[in-house]
Amino acid sequence: MVDVNHFKDRFKQLQSASPDGQIARIRLKGFDTFSKTGLPAPRNEEWKYTSISGLFNDKEYHFAADDGQPVFTRSDLDAIRLPGHQGANELVFVNGWFMPMLSAIRSPDDQLTVLPLEDAAKGIYKKQIKEHLGQSSRYIKDGIHALNTSFIYGGVFIHVAKRRELQYPVYLYHLSDAREHHTLCQPRSLIYMEEGSKMQLVETFKTIGTSDSFTNQVMEIVVNNNALIEYYKIQNDAANASQVSTTHIRQIGRGYAHAVTITLNGGIIRNNMNLILEAAGNEAHLYGLYMLKGHTHADNHTLVDNREPGCLSNQLYKGIVDDNATGVFNGKIMVQPQAQKTNAYQSNKNILLSDNAGINTKPQLEIFADDVKCSHGCTVGQLDETALFYLRTRGIPIENARAMLLEAFTEDILDQVKPKLLRKHVKQLIREHLSIKK
Repeated sequence: MVDVNHFKDRFKQLQSASPDGQIARIRLKGFDTFSKTGLPAPRNEEWKYTSISGLFNDKEYHFAADDGQPVFTRSDLDAIRLPGHQGANELVFVNGWFMPMLSAIRSPDDQLTVLPLEDAAKGIYKKQIKEHLGQSSRYIKDGIHALNTSFIYGGVFIHVAKRRELQYPVYLYHLSDAREHHTLCQPRSLIYMEEGSKMQLVETFKTIGTSDSFTNQVMEIVVNNNALIEYYKIQNDAANASQVSTTHIRQIGRGYAHAVTITLNGGIIRNNMNLILEAAGNEAHLYGLYMLKGHTHADNHTLVDNREPGCLSNQLYKGIVDDNATGVFNGKIMVQPQAQKTNAYQSNKNILLSDNAGINTKPQLEIFADDVKCSHGCTVGQLDETALFYLRTRGIPIENARAMLLEAFTEDILDQVKPKLLRKHVKQLIREHLSIKK
């Protein structure tokens, strides 16, 4: 069992170092929730198929604050750099801390502002911090989310200026140092997009070392009127790296959101992807691909909350599960009483490649309006034997034929990765995952 007192001592240390201000009050509220609820267990319906409490049994995780600023070099960063990084804003987190000295901001100041959360809360952006930091806790009330909120420190605030289209994408790199001890990383970020702004945002993860790492991340994104966000998450970490990652996008003005999550490797992975449509006429698209093997467990939870009329949303998640891996998809669409003329669609499609592989899928609709168009559906099956036989009759070896069919299954998700260099990179990761040679 998790010893709450262990976290309580660490929390007191953090609060005593920074006892005042808006962030300190948010931390206090978060720790109160964590103390009451603890880590989520399978008896919690939202965590029915995923247990993370075992990751904390008989294991003491090292906090980033234990050693002060962690030691990482440019060569460590090179191992995780994404293609096109020379023309990107690179923001580096090490063990959950934003590291300005390893980061590179290439967009001009009148387009993009990047600040430590603590600095933003004391300066000209304190209004945005007060109104928007912590809003995800209205939807996610479990203890692991509250634990991240309890330890907001070393986070980042990103501001995209009014009517500015960022020429350079924003890359977020999350490095975990597990070379000497088990590491707990809790990155926190708040992104505020002004009216008419546009941004491409990409994040990826890498654990260095053979000890266990656990990343408990929360990212909150606020999208104003006529703003556009493209968001891409690439999870291709080691088997000793587990993660709970929450991305909470609030479209407070009529805007556009496009999000793609690619999950390939890791230990236990839980992704919370929330889209809150708070203005009439919003449009949002969610895509996900999870390709799992070994003992990887990936749980994708999506929520689209239609709070105003005339919104459009679409979700397509696809999974390929092999060996002893397990996948979970739980997608919820909510339509509030005032959200008439809502169009919301959801689909989850899965292929099982092993008798020991498993998938649990649960699409949900909660509709409280009567003039809407909503649909959901899911499928779980195996490779098409007819198509496989056809390829084999053309002289293609069975392993190559299987890989070709699986790669084709991923294409409609891959097509949603709009930046060409990133799409090429993800395609290569998929081919490596399927053991397809160049």
